[in-house]
Amino acid sequence: MDESDSAAQNGANTEDFSLDWSASLRDFEVHLGVERGLSIHTRTGYLSDLRLLAAWAVEQRCSPSELTRDHLNAFLAHQHAQGKAARSIARLSSAMRQFLGFLRLEGQSSAGPESVVRPPRPPRLLPRTLGEGQVQALLEAPDTSSALGVRDRAWIELLYASGLRVSELASLSALSVFLDEGFLKITGKGKKDRLVPFGQSAEHWMRAWLQHRSQFKPRTEALFVGRSGEPLTRQHLWRLLKTYALKAGLPREAVSPHVLRHAFATHLLDHGADLRAVQAMLGHADISTTQIYTHVHQARLRALYDRMHPRSAEEDLPASRRDDRS
Repeated sequence: MDESDSAAQNGANTEDFSLDWSASLRDFEVHLGVERGLSIHTRTGYLSDLRLLAAWAVEQRCSPSELTRDHLNAFLAHQHAQGKAARSIARLSSAMRQFLGFLRLEGQSSAGPESVVRPPRPPRLLPRTLGEGQVQALLEAPDTSSALGVRDRAWIELLYASGLRVSELASLSALSVFLDEGFLKITGKGKKDRLVPFGQSAEHWMRAWLQHRSQFKPRTEALFVGRSGEPLTRQHLWRLLKTYALKAGLPREAVSPHVLRHAFATHLLDHGADLRAVQAMLGHADISTTQIYTHVHQARLRALYDRMHPRSAEEDLPASRRDDRS
């Protein structure tokens, strides 16, 4: 385990729970990391949710091995009464099912994943995205007369050109970039590798950045480093992007690394890309995850039609049809 994993793991277990809860949560985190190969961010998310269950169960004097369906239903009802959103309840339920499955494998609980009542599926929200002109304004925001400005132009170009997750960008090694061939080797969720292409503009700015990178005396193989040679973190990339959003005249809340990932997928579909190809580049295991972008694409087409077609307006309908719509 590297230093970041160790620190994150220690941070996930800062609270001590009685009734075997602390030991069970530690064992579960090891299972997620070692046996299932999940990322530190996924593990931290599971543990954060399960600490809520542990705190509630300790108040009820209930150990992990004593959990029943009634306990689990009562806990979810309590969370709902506390004002938890539907998506938070759904995520919490998923973490509980994973934890109970682990306990059953270890012979520590009679209650299994089936004991967690599945909450109603929350409505799927269309992802926020940016128009091509907005992306262009964002790309042009860094001051490329400085080395750090070239660096920032390069990673924003790459983020939009490849659809990477911000965690993938932060951990991207310079050795995983094949400039002459025009692709990246990415290790994504579940430690699965994929090859992702990028275009000439991203290549140009990455080459420009590589001419400056050595002056920062990199202490790591990370492609993008800070003033002291340290790798840029997810949080640092996030803050920089928000700063450039303001400079580009875009609302800070409308721009994030994930919004650029959405823009990557939506703009590819706008220009006729195959859904399976977009799925492969995004690293989605299930194509249903990628299909959400087709709804964005269709909504954009509908809005374009309503705006541009001469017969799309309601006033073009006969009076009888207008009445039918009301």
